[in-house]
Amino acid sequence: MSTIFSKIVSGEIPAHKVAESNDFLAFLDVRPLTQGHVLVIPKKETDYIFDIHDDEYMGMWVFAKIVAQGIKKVFPCRKVGVAVVGLEVAHAHIHLIPLNQVDDMNFARPKLEIAAEEMTQIAEQIREAISEVTGANKSQ
Repeated sequence: MSTIFSKIVSGEIPAHKVAESNDFLAFLDVRPLTQGHVLVIPKKETDYIFDIHDDEYMGMWVFAKIVAQGIKKVFPCRKVGVAVVGLEVAHAHIHLIPLNQVDDMNFARPKLEIAAEEMTQIAEQIREAISEVTGANKSQ
């Protein structure tokens, strides 16, 4: 059965994409805990993150690291937190959440409601920051 994330990958459902490769996709969470909350997924539908083949698993974390660097440039924060919960959607995903305090990653908190126009702007800012990060990484 196709998950909502697989439908985002196929283009059936729109998303505010911030990064994409042949194997992975990163997009803004529609029910974020903080501004800049991004989900990183493998394009290949796999329910449980630890069932992902080793090479793909490692590639997903490298991809997530690059996205996190972009998030941190746009949303100055103490750290970008990482969570893998995987109960709400049966498709492996990593949450990347700008953190200034531990409670910023409390999934029991009410989620933010961010207007579509603002989500579009946030996604563009993160995409630009990721482009800067990857450009800087290539020159090193």
